[in-house]
Amino acid sequence: MYKKRQGIGSWIATILLTLYCLIAIVLIGNMVISSFKTKQDLLFNTFGFPTKISFENYRQVLVKDTLYKNFFNSIILTTLSIASLIFFSSMTAYGLSRYRFKGRQALEMYFLLGLMFPIQIAILPLFIIMRTLKLTNTFLGMIILYTANMSFSLFIFTQFFKELPAALHESAVIDGASEVTIFLRIMVPISKPVIFTVMTVSFVQIWNDFYLPLVFLAKRSLHTLTLAIYQYLANFLAYWNYVFAAATLSLIPVIIVFVVFSDQIISGLASGSIKE
Repeated sequence: MYKKRQGIGSWIATILLTLYCLIAIVLIGNMVISSFKTKQDLLFNTFGFPTKISFENYRQVLVKDTLYKNFFNSIILTTLSIASLIFFSSMTAYGLSRYRFKGRQALEMYFLLGLMFPIQIAILPLFIIMRTLKLTNTFLGMIILYTANMSFSLFIFTQFFKELPAALHESAVIDGASEVTIFLRIMVPISKPVIFTVMTVSFVQIWNDFYLPLVFLAKRSLHTLTLAIYQYLANFLAYWNYVFAAATLSLIPVIIVFVVFSDQIISGLASGSIKE
């Protein structure tokens, strides 16, 4: 009876996820197709193929509206934030998983609370602190915020390091290796699948983040791609063909990352969440 119910639940989940994927594919496909339409064509042929393929939308957003600057801002911010996030979360997870000290479990639970409470609920005190430290309108301030929001990456790294045999660490200590050497020469290389997983998931989150840049990056020269698209919507609400072109450009890096690192994501999630 239990197996029968489990089978029905599995089928329902499969059907719902399949429908979700189909809806997402249709919406994304329509966005890409619409990015090649003129304004008039989009108005009278909303869901069809373009009457004539036009690259004017991309020329407008990239050249005339200099969206490439916002594109590079997003690349710089995302790359530096991911590097900082992986560096600090992996070291913290290694310490929490390998050492026993008073208050370790309480500290681990404190970090994991971030999975329940998003950073947005503390946005007002965060803004006051960042403004006092003169870190608003700086990439450094944004990198600190993204690094501090390490609950997911910390959880994945911690589960992975806990699964490693203690003999691995003990044999390295017997051979005279320091803790820094053990971490950099042994732990980091064998945790590559987890690193790729954290890198990919964090890339999608930071690249698509709109709320934190909106609050902490008021300077136009520092605007990320998501902010640029928002401003574009606000200023040119009638020109949805330009909006679709900008949104399509913002989607390309996400697709590339997922295609390149899809195998590593599955391997990393399995390594970080399943115990033998």
